[in-house]
Amino acid sequence: MTLDELKDLTHKGAVDTVVLALCDMQGRLMGKRLTARHFVDEVAAHGAEGCNYLLAVDVEMNTVKGYDMASWSRGYGDFVLKPDLDTLRPLPWLPGSVMLIADVVWEDGSDVVASPRQILRRQLARLGERGWDAVAGTELEFIVFRDTYEQAWHKAYRDLEPANLYNVDYSLLGTARVEPLLRAIRNHMQAAGMQVEDSKGECNLGQHEINFRYGPALWKADEHAIYKNAAKEIASQQGCAITYMAKFDEREGSSCHIHFSLLSAEDGTPVFPADQALFERFVAGQLACLRELTLFFAPNINSYKRFAQGSFAPTAVAWGKDNRTCSIRVVGHGGGLRFENRLPGGDVNPYLALAAMIAAGLHGIDSALELEPALEGNAYVADKPQVPKTLQAARDLFAGSAVARQAFGQEVVDHYLNMADVELEAFHAAVTDWERFRGFERL
Repeated sequence: MTLDELKDLTHKGAVDTVVLALCDMQGRLMGKRLTARHFVDEVAAHGAEGCNYLLAVDVEMNTVKGYDMASWSRGYGDFVLKPDLDTLRPLPWLPGSVMLIADVVWEDGSDVVASPRQILRRQLARLGERGWDAVAGTELEFIVFRDTYEQAWHKAYRDLEPANLYNVDYSLLGTARVEPLLRAIRNHMQAAGMQVEDSKGECNLGQHEINFRYGPALWKADEHAIYKNAAKEIASQQGCAITYMAKFDEREGSSCHIHFSLLSAEDGTPVFPADQALFERFVAGQLACLRELTLFFAPNINSYKRFAQGSFAPTAVAWGKDNRTCSIRVVGHGGGLRFENRLPGGDVNPYLALAAMIAAGLHGIDSALELEPALEGNAYVADKPQVPKTLQAARDLFAGSAVARQAFGQEVVDHYLNMADVELEAFHAAVTDWERFRGFERL
């Protein structure tokens, strides 16, 4: 949708609400609902203000210590949500509403460098200096429950009813049970301007996946965030709940496999098939940096529960040709040649993950890294380095990463180290159900 089209629809009364959203550190959409008239008259040209604590709180929106850009001592002032008019789209599941994504800048117009969208923009600019564009696709898995979000909350997330009671991976019968919801999500996303390709069942109870066509990396990160938020809203409208937790229970976790390739910025032709050496160095960079950049692929305590042998979630730093036991899977041929990063879970922030993949690839090119032979067989039992097993380990590797400091800058590194520290402190202070069952009587 163009701004002129929005003005016309606003004048006709067909649109009355504009949702202006930013992506926070946790990958969530935050922002404001504006009257359409106010947006077209004022905000489209000048932006809207938002409290800078939106990029300096924990997942429960608590103000926390350790962030340089926002604090009580700094007064928790505003930054500016600068609308990216290229992202304007209808929200057909919300009557009279449209949405667009904002870049986050300070009052002087300079970037808020810790904003996930600005972090990805910086890495895309590095590619642009070399004449390349990044294209990507993210594949999000989720679990559907026949409980509302409010019911799940009051049940303390225990004894929830999954939408399927057995493994429905590729099952047409099993997925038909959830088709009213899946169809609504597919159709609403298509009507919102996203190119939906398919949906399918997955392994865990009530687990499903909806896939979209690949495209420009920034655009795909935007669509990932919009879709994730929208699917929850649509599920809520149908009396259901969706979770994108990386590991909801002891069964299979929910992944977010990310496919990635490069195009020539000049003519749009694929780069990897034309330069095998460059492709190998880009993939070698993924392996070299995977452990130290895992914080951007697995940002939460729960993320690391997903990395289990024989679970289709990777545990080894290895690459293979169409090998789903590896962290990096090379697939396609000719113009479709690409690699898939299988490390991220459904809780990933897509902007940060894509930024990390670009930074790793450029490190591989600039350092002329040689790609090791493809792993054949089972990576779970291979003699390969292991992905970090805890958020603490990933945090410490990120803290020591020269690649992260060079690519993202010290301010960004410190900001996301603090995010990890906040989560670790909160987790270590919590007493879990596991501890009570383990020790109430028997210890």
